[in-house]
Amino acid sequence: MSSRVGKRQRASLHLWFAFVSGLIASTMIWVALHGGGNSSSIEIGSEKSTFVQKKVADRLVTKNEPKSVGEKEEWEKQPEVRVLLSESNSVEAVPLETYVQGVVAAEMPINFEPAALEAQALAARTYIVRRLLLKDRTGMNTSEADVTNTQTHQVYRSLAEMKRLRKDDAEGWGKVKSAVARTAGEIIVYRGEPIEALFFSTSNGYTENSEEVFANKLPYLRSVASPWDKEGSPRARETIEMELADFYRKLDAGSITANVSRKDSKALRILEWTAGKRVKEMLAGERKWTGEEVRHRLGLRSAAFDWIIDNDKIILTTYGSGHGVGMSQWGAQGMAKAGKTAREIVEYYYSGAAVEEVSKLANGLNYGS
Repeated sequence: MSSRVGKRQRASLHLWFAFVSGLIASTMIWVALHGGGNSSSIEIGSEKSTFVQKKVADRLVTKNEPKSVGEKEEWEKQPEVRVLLSESNSVEAVPLETYVQGVVAAEMPINFEPAALEAQALAARTYIVRRLLLKDRTGMNTSEADVTNTQTHQVYRSLAEMKRLRKDDAEGWGKVKSAVARTAGEIIVYRGEPIEALFFSTSNGYTENSEEVFANKLPYLRSVASPWDKEGSPRARETIEMELADFYRKLDAGSITANVSRKDSKALRILEWTAGKRVKEMLAGERKWTGEEVRHRLGLRSAAFDWIIDNDKIILTTYGSGHGVGMSQWGAQGMAKAGKTAREIVEYYYSGAAVEEVSKLANGLNYGS
């Protein structure tokens, strides 16, 4: 990933934002099709919208159909997001703000404080805007979609799932809609460019520097204290137990003899910690591993962990959940409960970043023109 957009990309940025200068929040969904198809209806928010479906390259593509010429003109100012639904291997094409609703409803508990949900909406919108702008195809094996509905990109509730959510939890759905509407047209930028708006569930008390987990060092993804997580998150701490032999096998250290089970064994130890108080490097037998490698090999929630050895067993305790880079969702909830605004939350977790209107990134174009 790159922390700066080049001159050519900046030119594309201006052109792209000129196209989307009319981006607005909405509670409707429309779908257009390249030809005929089966017509159905779905109700999102207080509106009922017609949509049609058609098979394209063996995938069912669902797109919205505006109900009037004026409505179509408004929607055409908003970029379309094509989501590959992993369960059905179908593509769902929705306006950007509808996509943001689906992400917020899927990625964050909808009973969170309004400011936390708004912060999540800002991060979700920034992520997709940046991806569309840069024509980023990472994680995609088809040209028919822009993103998946999985953690590879952002988890997203489909139109049908949003409809069920509105029916099952009208209050929660209302909070999601409001959070997206109140932040409509706003993204998080660093020096005038959309950021890589990473987020995760729960910290160990600190967020992490980007280069400790991912390839690049980004100036706005710096380690900061996040003390709020420990108070509210059910994932703040977890203890798991496994056979020591199984532990070593998963770390390709199965040849270590039984005497390493002693508590003072030097065959298993942490060599270095990160700025975010996570394991940077550890030794298992004669092999060194990063904390992230151990996390994934053992299926741990976090790279912030320690352990004790009890005869032939190892008891591991993890602190927090997720990669630790960017905004902590439970930290955002804690900040919101303390009275912080969405803007204050994202500007805290993304160092040096700011919330800006789309129009300010497009040579002063009037938003909604």
